[in-house]
Amino acid sequence: MVGPSVRRSAVSVGNFLLLVWMVSAAVFLLLELIPGDPVDALVPPGASDAMRELARESYGLSDPLVQRYFSWIGGVLQGDFGRSFTTQTPVLTSIAERAPVSLELAILSMVVALAISLPVGVWSAYRPGGRVDRIATALTSATLAIPSFALGVLLVFVFGVLLGWLPTLGWTPFSEDPIEHIRYLVLPVMTLAAGECVLFTRLLKGDMMATLQQDHVLSARARGLPTWRILTGHSLRQSSFSLITVSGVVIGRLIGGTVIVELIFSIPGMGTLVVNSILSRDFIVVQAVVLLSALLYLLINTAVDVAYPWLDPRVRKVSGS
Repeated sequence: MVGPSVRRSAVSVGNFLLLVWMVSAAVFLLLELIPGDPVDALVPPGASDAMRELARESYGLSDPLVQRYFSWIGGVLQGDFGRSFTTQTPVLTSIAERAPVSLELAILSMVVALAISLPVGVWSAYRPGGRVDRIATALTSATLAIPSFALGVLLVFVFGVLLGWLPTLGWTPFSEDPIEHIRYLVLPVMTLAAGECVLFTRLLKGDMMATLQQDHVLSARARGLPTWRILTGHSLRQSSFSLITVSGVVIGRLIGGTVIVELIFSIPGMGTLVVNSILSRDFIVVQAVVLLSALLYLLINTAVDVAYPWLDPRVRKVSGS
């Protein structure tokens, strides 16, 4: 007999496959509706009708829409995303060069956000209305009032222009100069992590305050256990399940949402690749980037959904009832 956890995992995987197919179809169809002709990126300005038709035939752009979709998705399933209209290089090669930059930004931003939010959220819940809680509330309110692009510009002006502590624009690979690489990372990571700190701190504080009122925590206090042990051993794990779930959503959002930050700081990541491809009407690159970003987002959230019953015993009990 199949257990409830296995059934839940099978449903999650089935939903994942269905969503991947829907995303692939939506990406292909939406880009077909964008004004402009992709052939413009394949031929020089003033090209004759014969040259344009030859380029259209070479890339299969004159085929029926359904045939082009299945041809494209068939190539994708084999790891072939086609060739860029403008550079004639394999799309996967261009993405492989840019993806590590965006992934590094997203992962570091998530780590920084959690490193700040966990101690602040825990202590704010333990001492609501205290100094740490008041400062955290003021900072989170201020951060909510500032859009990410405005925060990035503000950080550049303060730390790059006024103080001159950090570089403002550009990128240095880690292999060339590790110290400069880290210095170029600081401002974009701070920009991305600031908004997530607000979400994580508020979510953890709310869950922790509820957990600290439960019987097993009150019993631990009555037995005279140290505060650090009560907060970490008896409260934090039980209060972190919502945080784990939201983290899956956030990391996917960060990976796909670094476009503005990459443009502000002139970082050669996936976001910059997408913008340049849109401007040059290199739609096949845009299709690949959007599809892979959506796939990674869905994969992370499906993994969190599958793992959730193993992290929280209460979910297993509800599923088994």
